[in-house]
Amino acid sequence: MSIMKTENLKRGIALIILSSFGFALMGMFVRAAGEIPFMQKTLFRNMTAFFIAMSILLHTGKKDRNAIKIPKGSLKYLILRSMAGSIGIFGNFYAIDHLNISDAAMLNKMSPFFSLLASFIFLSEKPSACSIISLITAFTGALFIIKPSFEFTQTLPALIGFAGGAGAGLAYAFVRKLHAYKINGFLIITFFSGFSSILALPFFFLCYTPMTAKQVLLLCCAGVSAAIGQFGITGAYFNAPSSKISIYEYSQIIFSAMLGFFIFGQIPDILSITGYIIIITTAIAVFIYNTLKKN
Repeated sequence: MSIMKTENLKRGIALIILSSFGFALMGMFVRAAGEIPFMQKTLFRNMTAFFIAMSILLHTGKKDRNAIKIPKGSLKYLILRSMAGSIGIFGNFYAIDHLNISDAAMLNKMSPFFSLLASFIFLSEKPSACSIISLITAFTGALFIIKPSFEFTQTLPALIGFAGGAGAGLAYAFVRKLHAYKINGFLIITFFSGFSSILALPFFFLCYTPMTAKQVLLLCCAGVSAAIGQFGITGAYFNAPSSKISIYEYSQIIFSAMLGFFIFGQIPDILSITGYIIIITTAIAVFIYNTLKKN
């Protein structure tokens, strides 16, 4: 491996770990904001990310006009990515409010497996036997976290978090499709953040809950943390291929578990920990398999 590629790989790993820490912080700030409707929380998160991404995009656009243009044929995938991403973030925020933040993070990290399924259904990418086995195994691990029962009030948040992971996976599949159009990454983030903000607005006005200055500050911090996470992951995949760095996304679970324990005193139960082990082990196995296959 050349020195340049080695440096890019190190930079990609550092950025994806920074991204994971950013998303873990986001979950902590969202939970710490307290009893506020989750759609109200998502609006603050999305609007903060929108203005940050828009500022960077406009600055980039001054040097390169193509950076702010939507390539022909890509708009439908941009909309589909934003719709799926909105489901992902709404489901994730609801889960953060009702589950241990490490459980919510792990259900959201089902997204790579759903991305495989979505790529097969919507992008006609034929899955390998390894992909199918990993999807089934990861789903089994998710059941340990969801813990289906007749206590619907307990199961519902986990199911919604699971649906959020599915939405995020579908969104990532469409991001891969958008890369073929050479669309600017900040344009994707800006479009998605604005799109999901518009979806959240009606719920914001219908269910608005007055907030203290502290709650506003916490939600702004959640938005900044989410922007760090989003920009970090965009930069990571710009520097290195997913086959070499995607596994490091699971560092978010470690960060979330630590923050959950030290800030909220949350301790995952044995079933959730079993689910973590199954899903992370599956991800590591797929990572190793893909690395050996390419070599």
